[in-house]
Amino acid sequence: MAGRNFLFVPGPTNVPDRVLRAMHRAMEDHRSSDFPSLAAPIFEDLKKVFKTTSGQPFLFPASGTGAWEASLSNTLSPGDRVLAARFGMFSHLWIDMAQRLGLDVEVLDAEWGEGAPIERYQEALAADSSHRIKAVLFTHNETATGVTSDVAGIRRALNETRHPALLMVDGVSSIASIDFRMDEWGVDLAVTGSQKGFMLPAGLGIVCASQKALSLYEQARLPRVFFDFGDMRKANATGYFPYTPSIPMLYGLRESLAMLLEEGLENVFARHHRLAEGTRLAVKAWGLELCARAPKWNSDTVTAIMVPPGINGAEVIDVAYRRYNLALGAGLARMAGRLFRIGHLGDLNELMLLGALSGAEMAMRDVGIKVTPGSGVAAAQEYWRSTSAPLPKRELPPRAPEPQPASAGAKKVTVGAGR
Repeated sequence: MAGRNFLFVPGPTNVPDRVLRAMHRAMEDHRSSDFPSLAAPIFEDLKKVFKTTSGQPFLFPASGTGAWEASLSNTLSPGDRVLAARFGMFSHLWIDMAQRLGLDVEVLDAEWGEGAPIERYQEALAADSSHRIKAVLFTHNETATGVTSDVAGIRRALNETRHPALLMVDGVSSIASIDFRMDEWGVDLAVTGSQKGFMLPAGLGIVCASQKALSLYEQARLPRVFFDFGDMRKANATGYFPYTPSIPMLYGLRESLAMLLEEGLENVFARHHRLAEGTRLAVKAWGLELCARAPKWNSDTVTAIMVPPGINGAEVIDVAYRRYNLALGAGLARMAGRLFRIGHLGDLNELMLLGALSGAEMAMRDVGIKVTPGSGVAAAQEYWRSTSAPLPKRELPPRAPEPQPASAGAKKVTVGAGR
């Protein structure tokens, strides 16, 4: 199919050309004396993105799932109780992993489309007077439903109940796109992956651990080898890794961190919010509903759009892909067929997202959803135009004078007739 694929799933996201160029390198010796000059600064810049001064980042050749496992296995022991809410596919999968690792998971089930139930977390923590709960698992951004939850709120719940449990946060689809404050919010283990806000291919599982979490390493008894913090800490302290790292991914991460810090994290978050707001206004103009059940839970990295009764959301996705070369996110598990998702995170701007909105409109009309052509695109355009920062004045070259009509009797000359 001619033209480029429009990738608007909520991960993997577009990899900027600048990052692709940085990754296009010959292989090199990861034991050389020069290697620490690549690796060591990356860890310092990661701390800026997590907004921590005392936390320690770890990079594993994995995905966010590997980072989940690392956070659990380096701090907990078989039979330890953890508290977690299940309100979407990814919160469900983290719970499933904890159970399969031999942890005792107290599950708080909530409606898909709602955020994490802070009040129920607090009730469970208050009832745990013997402090059997060793960790709280909290999904910051539930990608399956387009919902963002309040990390500061769960920290308040822990503080108000004076509960010592670790706070583990899944920030796979939020960190580097939505404001995240590890130190301020008292997060003990923050988990993410390379293929979302960091604008890289999948392949790096990233964990940042607080000093409190690191202090539990020696007494943790869950099995670990590949994801062992101890091996990583020892090697990283000298600028190396305990096993072969992905050198192209490290060069790409160095470049993506440079891009994030050049733009400024607050500007990155503001850009994501503007793009998300425009998308939500497009959905409203289409006459459709969000999966997120209240504006306070709206995600700035992915919008999950409910399709009308009698329509299969998977058909919208299939038509968009096969006819318009547009990749949209599918509904997962209990949301399969009930919605489609537009990812809007990472390296993108208004014009790129307008292409996704336009393609989604055409695909919806193709499968029988009655939307007015151009309605969503127009709503997003008007919002983005009205909220754009004014451009600085520039001195423009003078306009060329208007051509004058030939004088009477002058010989007519044909311009441009030759090749």
